[in-house]
Amino acid sequence: MSFKRGKGKDKEEDDFISDHAPPKKASKKEASSGEEEEDGSIFICEVSKNRRVSVRNWNGKVFVDIREFYLKDGKQMPGKKGISLSIDQWKELRAHVDEIDKALA
Repeated sequence: MSFKRGKGKDKEEDDFISDHAPPKKASKKEASSGEEEEDGSIFICEVSKNRRVSVRNWNGKVFVDIREFYLKDGKQMPGKKGISLSIDQWKELRAHVDEIDKALA
């Protein structure tokens, strides 16, 4: 037994197609290290094509933010995947950089 959903089915198919269409290429503004972005964060570096490190102020606290970005309407937008480290967490990570480097070797 099958049910035909009428107009709703066509809408779902259109959404599926548009959600999976290849992203449009946009002219990406080249941010330089230390440059303040629109959201008030300070861009530090791009660690891969879609991953950025920035320092941001959120709710009056400063965080080191390592986050994946995605393209929406020609603009780079922060995604859900990422981590924001408080200053104390950042200092703890920095204190163990030598150990991490040894483990990677």
